[in-house]
Parts: sequence; C-alpha cells; structure tokens
Amino acid sequence: MNRLRIGFVGAGAISLRLMPHFQIADTAERALVTAVCDPVIERAEAAADKFGAPGARAYASLTEMLASDDVDAVSIGSPIGLHYAHALEAVKAGKHVHVNKTMTVTKAEADILIAAAKEYNVRIVASPGEMLRPHNRETKRLIESGAIGKVSWAACGAAFGNYHEDEPERQGSDPLNNVDPSWYFRVPGGGPLYDVTVYALHGLTGVLGPVKRVTALSGTLVPERLVNGKPLKVEAHDNTLMLLDFGGNTFAMAFGTAAGSLTPGVEFDFSARYYGTDGEIWGLTMNGEPYDYPGREIALTAPDKGTQSNFGGNEWILPHISPEHRDLSEHHVFEDLMQLVDWVLDGTPSPATAEHARHVIDVIECAYRAAETGMTQVVTTSF
Repeated sequence: MNRLRIGFVGAGAISLRLMPHFQIADTAERALVTAVCDPVIERAEAAADKFGAPGARAYASLTEMLASDDVDAVSIGSPIGLHYAHALEAVKAGKHVHVNKTMTVTKAEADILIAAAKEYNVRIVASPGEMLRPHNRETKRLIESGAIGKVSWAACGAAFGNYHEDEPERQGSDPLNNVDPSWYFRVPGGGPLYDVTVYALHGLTGVLGPVKRVTALSGTLVPERLVNGKPLKVEAHDNTLMLLDFGGNTFAMAFGTAAGSLTPGVEFDFSARYYGTDGEIWGLTMNGEPYDYPGREIALTAPDKGTQSNFGGNEWILPHISPEHRDLSEHHVFEDLMQLVDWVLDGTPSPATAEHARHVIDVIECAYRAAETGMTQVVTTSF
C-alpha cells in the first residue's frame, strides 16, 4: 500500500477543516480523501467535490461507505455521542480508524472498541494527541528531572463560552457553512468535558501519569442557548469542577465550565499550570521565564510569536505541519490523522493511543458519577 484511502464520517466543522490538508502535495503522496459520509447528503456531496480526490464519492449511509473497496481507513467526525457506534462498525468492516475527541462516551464502550480493534487487526488513533506537542513532552521531562521539585498541584481546563454558536461553519446558508451545532448541548456526548476539557486532561495525564481518584461538582448553568436564532434547551452539564488525585498526595483541579479561564486573554487552559515545591511551570514558561523545547525557534516566527501553547506557532511544529499547511486550521487533528497514516503505511505506532483516550474517558465518567453520588470515585484504567 503506497497511499491510504480515507473516508470521512461526518462532514461537520472539524472534518471540513481537515480535508483541505489532503489537497497539499506532501499529504497527497501519502493519503487521499476518497469518500465522505453525512446524513445531509448535499453536504457530503459538496465536501467530496470540493476536497476529495478525483472520483471521491459521497454517501448518506455509513454502511454503504464501509462496503466500498476505495476506503482503507476512516476519520470519525460525527457527534461525540455517535463515535462509538461509528468506530465499532468501521473496525468490524476491517477499516483503520482515527476518532476525533472524545473517542467514546463511556469506559465500557472504549473497552469494547479496543478489544474489537485487536480482534479485527486494525489500528486506532484517538484524538487529541496532546503528547505529540513538543512543549508537553518537555514539561514532562522537566518535572521528572525535578526542575520544580515535587509537584504539589496542577490546574487546567476549558470553558464553552459561545464558541460553537459563533463558528464560521454555522453562519451561512449553503451545505458547507450551515452545520447545526445543537448536539454539543445534548446528551450523550455534549458538554465541555467531552468537547474541550478533554484536551487539558490528555495533556495533564500525559505529563503526570494516570489519575487514581476523582471527585467533582457538576450541573447545567445556562439552561437555554440561542442557536441560529432559535432557543435550544441545554441537556448536558455545562459547568463541572473536578479534583483529581494522582497518588503520592499530588492533586489537580480541572474544569469544564460555561465561562471563564485561568489565564487572562487565553480562551482555553489546555496546558496545565504545575506548582512544585521548588518552582512552577505555566504553559510555556518555568518560574516566569520561557523554557526551550524542540521547534521553539520555528514557533517564534509565527504571527503569534509562539506565545500560545496549543495554537499559532506551536501548531506549526507538529511533525506533519510543513510550511504549506500553516495557513490551514485544525493542525493538531490533522496531525493525529497522519499518525494513523504512518502507523498503517510504515508500521510506526502513535502516542495518541486508544488506551490513553479510554483513561481520560474513565476520568470524565467518574467525575459525573462523583457529582451525582457525592462520593469520590476510583479510576480503574491506566495507559
């Protein structure tokens, strides 16, 4: 196999941002978009025509797309509550799978999916691959070397704000820019924990290791949203605070809230603040001074001067982001998908593993259960 033929499951906002990367020569040598599936067939057709390889086909049915001989792997970009069913169907069809965050909604679903991938001998790469980021790997190295002493506690998270209502893919009238965001506020799979806090949790656990115990408070702060001028009842919890126990009396606070951040001017606190007995690491600084990491000299040349840990120039230094990709978006998700391409074509396993994703899902599920019962929950998974 010289090139991986990829089918996109769901032609929503993230998929529409990913597909242009596959029109760039260095990617087209390795992978092609050969199919797009979406229940809004007009959207699937428009995306396949605009972004697909010659002859790319559109499907309204996932089952029909998976039956195609022109698809070797899929990228699951459907609503989070559907990820498990869609990924499992793809695995059983013998297709390799990239799953957008969050891989599944429950640990039980993740267990079944991981077992099925082994049974059918296919690969799964699960977003978000936060430990692909050079600054996260350097943070882990600094902490393990004792650069800030013993870690006392950490803090990270993300807030919904009005992000999804304001995305450009929601504002128009044609199939490629009138994507409905309602599912972000429904269950299963809606709410900031599954959608945005998942990034922070992947980075936090990648640096400090698996969580041992979780307690939390959680509820719905904003009961109604205005989506495309129409009121929408919010079913999912949009305001959650978690306390995480990493063992050895090292703790963390993680949030998935309706509003707010730890850092002024920063929308998402994906890179945790780590407080140690001999210092602290905040994003890209240690004790108030920038620390070095591979690729930082490139990040500094970006318009944001490399000041944003998870965006801007620090997206440019992910392994597959050549200069031709820099003006596009969703660099980190594209990188995760290319991790699957490398694994299938070259046999190179990815750090963005389904087992790590399962652990984060377990943490989120434990948080909701702790909030409901008022009892601290024990996390049973590791990675």
